Amino acid sequence: MTDNSKVMRWLTIFGSVLVLSFAQTALRSQAQDPTPAEPPPFTDWLADLTREARERGFSEALVQQTLTGLEPLHRVVQSDRSQAELNPGFNRYLSTRLTRPMVNRGQELGRENRTLLGRIEREFKVQRRFLLAIWGLETRYGRVTGNIPVFQALATLAWEPRRSTMFRGELFNALTMVQRGHIEPASMTGSWAGAMGQPQFMPSSYLSYAVDFDEDGRRDIWKSTPDALASIANYMKGFGWNGDETWGREVRVPAAVRDDIERTIPKRTEGCFARRNMTERRPLREWQKMGVRLVNGAALPQADLEAGLVDVGERKFLVYENYDAILGYNCAHYYALTVALLSDRLR
Repeated sequence: MTDNSKVMRWLTIFGSVLVLSFAQTALRSQAQDPTPAEPPPFTDWLADLTREARERGFSEALVQQTLTGLEPLHRVVQSDRSQAELNPGFNRYLSTRLTRPMVNRGQELGRENRTLLGRIEREFKVQRRFLLAIWGLETRYGRVTGNIPVFQALATLAWEPRRSTMFRGELFNALTMVQRGHIEPASMTGSWAGAMGQPQFMPSSYLSYAVDFDEDGRRDIWKSTPDALASIANYMKGFGWNGDETWGREVRVPAAVRDDIERTIPKRTEGCFARRNMTERRPLREWQKMGVRLVNGAALPQADLEAGLVDVGERKFLVYENYDAILGYNCAHYYALTVALLSDRLR
């Protein structure tokens, strides 16, 4: 089995960092197209896309360089369809990611990049342990960034009807990246869903949040550690991260208390599925009064904070406003909680 085949098999079985991190920013919270149908012939679809690219003002040279001769990657479609079905349970999901090697490597890189991380913390007000945790989960600290041509991946998913609208938009964002001189098309490689570089940014996220932190004239999230980490920080800042607070904590919720919570505290009604699959926020003192406790049975902190309850079956968590910023990076509780728990290990 080739190295690439091993990676794809791992993605299919476990839904790796590249699978569960495939659609950055708002893409992750958008619903799929409501009535998926059979795709048109790819050649017809590509001809229509090419016409639209020209109408949008992209140069003929750019269109020829990036779109001519594209063919769909059927393994991309298979990955997109199969990943939505993965639900291994939170503890199993966590056990494949929150490992001793992951923690050790994160701590090592934290020491190696102490000065850089300090500069990023001061500028963006995002604690380094969260940057390291996201970096680790997304690409194993920059080691597994994907080798699929981005234009081919995005074209495949824009042609396939399940979420064609959002991926068609990302394809035009990728063209914008090249048109503005950020990168050459041949260098644009990433995950099967077009997420790129060490932070696994979609093209829209790159255009909005990528940073040239090493000041070499390029926002290089592929090879530059300063640019990659600062871009993650800029993303989190853009989603409202508060550097004076943390993410939340695991709690114990007795069965009777859980029933009381279900009766009296409604679920949130806006945002992506994960945001709607947690309670509205309440002051910590209210959770304390209801009978929620720390995992060790101790009282909740006497802090003037509001928290929502996230229940992933085996475990329960009270999460603060910063947790929403992690969901902004990937709107899935398994992912966000793993980032949070890994960050705690990387203090």
